[in-house]
Amino acid sequence: MSDTPSFDPHMLEALICPRTQSTLEYDAEAQELVSRKAGLAFPIRNGIPIMLVGEARALDD
Repeated sequence: MSDTPSFDPHMLEALICPRTQSTLEYDAEAQELVSRKAGLAFPIRNGIPIMLVGEARALDD
């Protein structure tokens, strides 16, 4: 059992991309919330999504 809090995927129902107000996808392996429309991936740290554009990673597509 891990001591690290995990992200609850049900939070996706309430979260939207701060740049585009579009829906997000949960990438469990990378621990990120992905906004395809904005081309950004927002990190999840200690189970908490960091929904700041300045903290997001640009997608490589």
